[in-house]
Amino acid sequence: MDPCPFVRLTVGNLALKIPVASKPARSVVHPSLSPCFCKIKLKNFPLQTTVVPYFPPENQFPDNQLQILAATFHLSKADIDKLAQKSIFSAKPCLKIAVYTGRRGSTCGVNSGCLLGKVSVPLDLAGTESKACVFHNGWISVGKETKKDSSARFHLNVKAEPDPRFVFQFDGEPECSPQVFQIRGNIRQPVFTCKFSFRNTGDRNQGSRSLRSEPSSSRRWLSSFGSERERLGKERKGWSITVHDLSGSPVAAASMVTPFVASPGSRRVSLSNPGSWLILRPGGGTWKPWGRLEAWRERGSSDGLGYRFELIPDMSAAAIVLAESTLSSSKGGKFVIDLGGGSGSNGRVTPKSSTSPACSPRSSGDFRYGLWPFAVHQGFIMSAGVEGEGKCSKPRVEVSVQHVNCTEDAAAYVALAAAVDLSIDACRLFSQRLRKELCNHHQELLG
Repeated sequence: MDPCPFVRLTVGNLALKIPVASKPARSVVHPSLSPCFCKIKLKNFPLQTTVVPYFPPENQFPDNQLQILAATFHLSKADIDKLAQKSIFSAKPCLKIAVYTGRRGSTCGVNSGCLLGKVSVPLDLAGTESKACVFHNGWISVGKETKKDSSARFHLNVKAEPDPRFVFQFDGEPECSPQVFQIRGNIRQPVFTCKFSFRNTGDRNQGSRSLRSEPSSSRRWLSSFGSERERLGKERKGWSITVHDLSGSPVAAASMVTPFVASPGSRRVSLSNPGSWLILRPGGGTWKPWGRLEAWRERGSSDGLGYRFELIPDMSAAAIVLAESTLSSSKGGKFVIDLGGGSGSNGRVTPKSSTSPACSPRSSGDFRYGLWPFAVHQGFIMSAGVEGEGKCSKPRVEVSVQHVNCTEDAAAYVALAAAVDLSIDACRLFSQRLRKELCNHHQELLG
């Protein structure tokens, strides 16, 4: 399998020095007491906002400082080509940063921060698909310079580095048992087939004959996630999707192990009682748990689909949360696992997204220190784009090359993407009807 070229553009190691006047005015916001922030903008990408740490004027920024990311942009070859197009306003694409003093947010519709100044970093992205490039690393003047006081100084590191990915596209909705193609440029090559079924009914076929029988250890895993669950009212249960390679061998599966049930007195799946999937990989003649996905419907007027994905290292170690966020149930969005700090793919992940595992200090950049026992999972891992309720969804899956060592690795992420897509239907209000492919003939049609 040949990957597609991608580039990861990062902004990090932010710091701000502001000269302190001998007689500070009361109206002036002192940066050591009130945090500063900046807005980072790249053409054709959503705006990203992050806090800027204050640095005492007498201190020097350490040369050996590890990269602490503030923002991340993921660029495909098409994105790079668009940015490279010349316009009458600029010969080269630029990263634009506006630095503000004061807290983020607004009061009565008026921004609470005070603009200190703007910084523009030219970007020459040619060749960055194969070689890393640092566009700026160090201090730069920002704001106006007065006679008595020198201008404020802003520290940042802007660099681009190759981040090749395998790209897969479902040829149809997961519940319709589609083929999955690998995409590279204009080339579409079939690599997997999917089989949707109902695990808890007469159809228990999740793969070849060697994988049909479930040893006691696997049954305990499946039952431990789905047993002792209150099953009052209607429920959506037993969905399963198996990913096969072109030879017909099962290489991954997603099995709904906790039914999606409406909370008492409501028509929605709640955070307090979410449905869940096990993502399974073959090993030793049986299915072995690899990851667990929980999904629910957010409370209130929000149409958000909440989700949490955790890695299951083995049957004895504790699970590790890799992603926890929301996406729109009506419009769809991107499920992203990105442990590199900053926001997720193209900045489209909600602020609730995790940038570090639950067992480690949040956003501490601790992956470089090796504090996380599974530090092999770093940077961008995968993303899956899905459509909203009632729309034809053919998930597009991107997986970082460094996390794919065999066919089973890629298939596991494809199965996870299918589970995310199916969760949008599983979390639909129970007053809404599901399409016939998702309704077991042993269950009553929802109406």
